[in-house]
Amino acid sequence: MDPFIVKAIQLILSLSLLIVLHELGHFVPAKLFKTRVEKFFLFFDVKFALFKKKIGDTVYGIGWLPLGGYVKISGMIDESMDKEQMAEAPKEWEFRSKPAWQRLIIMLGGVTVNLVLGFLIYMMIMFVWGSAYVGPDDMPEGFAVVDSFEEFGFQDGDRILEVNGKEFENSLNINKHLFMRDVNNITVLHQNGSEETISVPEEIGTRMFEQGIMQPFVPIQAPVLDSIQTGLAAEKAGLEKGDKIISINHTEIGYWHEIAPVTLENKNKELDLVFERNGEIKSTTITPDEEGKLGFIKTFNFDINRKKYGLLESINKGFDYGYWTLRDYVYQFKYVFTKKGASQLGGFGAIGGLFPDSWNWFGFWNTTALLSIILAFMNILPIPALDGGHVMFLLYEMVTGRKPNDKFMEIAQMVGFFILIALVLYANGNDIYRALFD
Repeated sequence: MDPFIVKAIQLILSLSLLIVLHELGHFVPAKLFKTRVEKFFLFFDVKFALFKKKIGDTVYGIGWLPLGGYVKISGMIDESMDKEQMAEAPKEWEFRSKPAWQRLIIMLGGVTVNLVLGFLIYMMIMFVWGSAYVGPDDMPEGFAVVDSFEEFGFQDGDRILEVNGKEFENSLNINKHLFMRDVNNITVLHQNGSEETISVPEEIGTRMFEQGIMQPFVPIQAPVLDSIQTGLAAEKAGLEKGDKIISINHTEIGYWHEIAPVTLENKNKELDLVFERNGEIKSTTITPDEEGKLGFIKTFNFDINRKKYGLLESINKGFDYGYWTLRDYVYQFKYVFTKKGASQLGGFGAIGGLFPDSWNWFGFWNTTALLSIILAFMNILPIPALDGGHVMFLLYEMVTGRKPNDKFMEIAQMVGFFILIALVLYANGNDIYRALFD
């Protein structure tokens, strides 16, 4: 099946699950507090719905516009902007008639469900698949290091032993830690057998972002193909598993990390490629896509270990992984407010790209857990029209003892709605621009 279709199916399935559970997070406490819920929809039903059925006081349905979902709660100023209902006298079953603490629980329900769901999925992943790691002894060739990091004292062939004085279990996580964690020093084993502890400058993550160096450490590997992705450039060029790349665009390729600089400079251009197959030298032409990718996967010349956990260990490890996933996402969110960060915002295309090209339950659940945590964080931002905006006004009410008036809430909701629409259009516009011109 085409990788695009596989990614699209996974994206729709994942978002549908997350949206339904998020809205249930509002729906259940609303029902517990005897608040009427008029609608419960997956996707938006602008003008019409693909399916709807009324059960009790609630209309359940599926809309045609896949930009989210919603529950319409009686007596609440939300995206429905139902002014007629708000102009009437409050009813006992309406949201506005409930105590502030009950309204706060209702509004926090969706975020809470997404946050808990993300943590639970990570716990399940740890129990079923465990965690992968590559230790320094598993990487005899070490890392290739970008030029700017050689200035600090790192060398090609280095193996990571410790970070901040503590043993570093998974060497492949070093780039993520440098970008999003507080790394002060790294102890490495040089190829000559000597150990050295190298200090890392403060704000190294910011420097990496500004210079566009997101992978200063790349494992040194022979350029041998492990598998070919269906429908992409490598398959069209006739490459097969086991082929060893010798040169691309007349540039000699000795190691895997030498491929990307060539393809990134020649996106959507036909290149000459020389490779070895069963001892015979062959040649073909190949065209990198708009992201500079060729559509083949490398063969690892080191072992990827997997640590398995019991049930209790999985709960602890999954919680820890979920915490750091949330913490890392919050940390890097600051880059959104920079010119470069804003230009890298992505919409549904970027989100779909997080899923694997072929159906893989581990990849699906891992990405779904990440999206659930991102959805929780984004929804709690204090922007009107988001859950966080409602929470912000409720906290104001609880502190001051005064409700913001309905007119102010209507205007705030409208402003927040337009901000969200603008962000959605901008992010998806970035996806389209990158697809057409990058």
